[in-house]
Amino acid sequence: MKRLFISCALLSLLAGCASNDIIDPHGYDQTGTASYYGAKHHGKRTASGEPFNQNALTAAHRQLPFGTRVKVTNLNNDKSCVVRINDRGPHTRGRLIDLSRAAAAQLGMVSSGTARVRVQALDN
Repeated sequence: MKRLFISCALLSLLAGCASNDIIDPHGYDQTGTASYYGAKHHGKRTASGEPFNQNALTAAHRQLPFGTRVKVTNLNNDKSCVVRINDRGPHTRGRLIDLSRAAAAQLGMVSSGTARVRVQALDN
């Protein structure tokens, strides 16, 4: 009985810590910090199951559904691009989105590594 109670308590704790609840992208508009990932992850499987391609316009987001297209605007230089969500992340606290290297290049943030961005979901 004690094991059952401990198991239930542990499962409840783990379920409460889960932050990957998928959200409705309609009207999504957030501002935060973007980073990018590239060669080190190139070819590895993303959370959606497809291989990561650093040359594609894709991104990782914690809660937006896979396939969601978002417009990302670098607030430092007003450059923007449209990316498709195909992975989960970022895994660094305080980051809103992880971009592919190609997206980071279009936004002019490769040398800095991070940028303050606005992320807006697009209606498909």
